[in-house]
Amino acid sequence: MSSVPPSEAAYDRIRLRQWTRGRARSAGVGRRDLLKLVAAASAAGSLASVASPAHAAGSLPGVVKPLPPELFTLRGTNAETNFAALRDTGLLTPADRFFVRNHTATPRIDAADWRLKVWGDGLTGGPVEFSYADLLALPSVSRTAFVECAGNARSFYASQQNQPVTGTAWTLGAIGTARWRGVRLADVLHRAGIGRDAVDVLPRGLDGEVVSDGIQLGRVRRPLPVAKALDDVLLAYEMNGEPLPPDHGFPVRLIVPSWVGIASIKWVGDIEVSAQPLLSPWNTTLYRLFGPAHPPEGSAPLSRQTLKSAFELAQGATFTAHRHQVLTGRSWSGGAPVRSVEVSTDGGTRWHRARLRDEPRQGSWVRWSADWVPAEPGPAVLLARATDRSGRSQPEVSVHNTQGYLFDAVVRHPVTVV
Repeated sequence: MSSVPPSEAAYDRIRLRQWTRGRARSAGVGRRDLLKLVAAASAAGSLASVASPAHAAGSLPGVVKPLPPELFTLRGTNAETNFAALRDTGLLTPADRFFVRNHTATPRIDAADWRLKVWGDGLTGGPVEFSYADLLALPSVSRTAFVECAGNARSFYASQQNQPVTGTAWTLGAIGTARWRGVRLADVLHRAGIGRDAVDVLPRGLDGEVVSDGIQLGRVRRPLPVAKALDDVLLAYEMNGEPLPPDHGFPVRLIVPSWVGIASIKWVGDIEVSAQPLLSPWNTTLYRLFGPAHPPEGSAPLSRQTLKSAFELAQGATFTAHRHQVLTGRSWSGGAPVRSVEVSTDGGTRWHRARLRDEPRQGSWVRWSADWVPAEPGPAVLLARATDRSGRSQPEVSVHNTQGYLFDAVVRHPVTVV
């Protein structure tokens, strides 16, 4: 098989047609229930009415690590990194500041008892199991990559564009970049005997089963096209040189570079290799785009992340007039590496090129800085916009969708000059 994946857009269009025509197999949930959830997903409500309120605290039930309020804002079962807390870190996000996205609660798993089962009709033989020691004995690979929730920046649909969306009201902190070490998923699949007729690879997590609108969705799982699975995906067991922390997937998780975070399944327990196209709630009702700008049946399942920029600065920060300041931030893209970043300190009237502090690389972010001498006291709005090497730049307005995914517009960052 070729190690170069085909067009992701082409794959997604094929899956969308198979879904709408009933030609893909639903892995674990009845088609009638999936159709019911799709109908609900296509109707938008107010973000404030459905999103869990944000609050600051030192801990969260279901999350193992401490969550001090200077580092995190808590949102339901999740913890968002306060972007200002990244200012004194390097390119990599320390594990104690890495955002947490949990559908239920962090499971506590003993690595000695853990097994990865690879199974399905896309294998040439029967099921194969790997222990934790088995994976550690295989050739390892390290890769720097960000993991970002598809709903990162979702709240700006409401606050900047006055458009209703559903879901967790993330600002820009549902992202982190780490140095991941593990085994190529391709190596494990080849050892398990992946066949030439395999088309989808479905990893499943060991966290608790999810219930939505009274429907049992099962454990979190989302299929990957076999070409992507055989390309650059890792079964990671280390994060920044240490074993994965419990909240970030111990003992083993997937890392799917540049794709929406739901693809990087945590606490992997089994992987189905299928000779038929597979569907789950996480690529049918969830992680697709619904709304007036999208097809009535919804878009194809989301794959690559979009383009964003953020200041390493608290909302409403205060600056002293006529005093030199150095503004810092980060930009990233799920497509081509970031090429340039521009900053405006007057609400978008004038733009100035920022200095890149890192060599832009695929699947990672770049840090940047820009000088500013605030003039007169009063309110000010800071803006940052990135352009990647494909020529794509952040727009002024993001195309709306009811579930608030893939917000890519320039974010307005209000501050005060005194």
